[in-house]
Parts: sequence; structure tokens; C-alpha cells
Amino acid sequence: MEIVQKIMSGFSLDLGPVKEPLGFIRILEWVFTICAFATTGGYVGSSVLTIECGEKKEDVIAHFGYPFRLQSQPYVINHCNHTTNTTYLQGDFSSSAEFFVCVGVFGFLYCTFTVILYLGYQQVYRESNRGPVIDLFVTAIFAFLWLVCSSAWGKGLTDVKYATDPDSLIQKCLPDKCVVNSYPSMGRLNASVLFGFLNLILWAGNCWFIYKETSFHKPANPPPNVEEGVSTS
Repeated sequence: MEIVQKIMSGFSLDLGPVKEPLGFIRILEWVFTICAFATTGGYVGSSVLTIECGEKKEDVIAHFGYPFRLQSQPYVINHCNHTTNTTYLQGDFSSSAEFFVCVGVFGFLYCTFTVILYLGYQQVYRESNRGPVIDLFVTAIFAFLWLVCSSAWGKGLTDVKYATDPDSLIQKCLPDKCVVNSYPSMGRLNASVLFGFLNLILWAGNCWFIYKETSFHKPANPPPNVEEGVSTS
């Protein structure tokens, strides 16, 4: 309880940092980070084929979703000769998808922590050089992680599209006549990759504004002629 009281007693809400690039960009990072992992996690799609057996038509629905372990996604094909075949989608793209979501979740948590720090404990953040330096270091790491995970997930999404393309699944229906009924909606996943690279730009750009808060950019003690003015004889 004493620790909580000390923390709360040191809290002083100041919305000033939001008006500065340091705080404003951090809030943008918070928003776009949520968008990145929210558009990937929980996704569910389906490819639909139709088998034509004379006048009778039978739909074949292949469901798939996050984390895109497609080989564990079965779908049933009812052939015209009254036989049933259970088959599976091909490929496991969970590593890139889960890595992307993981970076997004941890980025969201870090943004939440730093926004509270900026707005409530600005005096603690600026009282020494340690706070800005740590912030710069962590932000640079996240910028690199966004580059890696967005590139990996972009490649993974391309593979997911190919593995779930109804045009490539038609051969599973042979020897029956099979046509594409509907393609899976990939707009949400396309947006996730876009949000990933937008986060890369935001986090990398924010490194400059955090760098300006460190002693690397500005001297800890300003020169006397700056602080006191140039004396005149």
C-alpha cells in the first residue's frame, strides 16, 4: 500500500506532452499498434467451391484463420459418386503471424506505459538522462522488430493467399466438375501488413524526437554565455 501511495502521490497530470511530437507520435503508435495486431489476431476466412452433380450442387467450404496452421484445418468433399473425402489445407504460417501479433501486443503495452509516464510523471522522466536514453533504446528496438515482423508477415500472407486460393483447391474435387463459389476476404489481412509498416515509420521517426531529449543531443550543462548572456565591457 505504501508503494501504491508513493506512486499516486507522484502522479501529476500534464497534457502538455501531447502537444509535442514526443507525446503525439507515441499516441499514434498506440493506435496503429492496436490496429496492427487486431486485424491479424482472430481472423477467420473461408474458400468456397461448388461441386456440380447434374442438377444437384454441393458446396465445399474450407475454413481457415489465425494463427494459420492450415494443415490442421480439415474440410469435407462430398463427391458425386456419394463418397466423402476429408482433406486439409497445406502449410503452417503461424510463426510469422504470431510473431507479428506478439510485437504488436508488447508494443501496445510499452506505449501504454510511456504515455502514462509522459502525462503523469514527466518530472521523473526528465529529471535525469536515464529515462530518455532507455526510451530511445527500447523505441529503436521496436522499430527494428516492426521491420522484421512486417516483412515476415507480408511474405507469410502471400503464402496464405496461395494456399487458400480456391483456384488451386479445385483439383481436390476431381474427377467431379467443380467451380469457384467465393474467394476469401483478405482485406483485413492486407491492412494488417500496411499497419505494420506504418508502425515501422512511426517508431523509427519517433527515435529522433526522443534522441533530442537525451544528453547526446543537448549538453547536460549549457555554456555560461548561453545561460547568463555575453557580458559587455
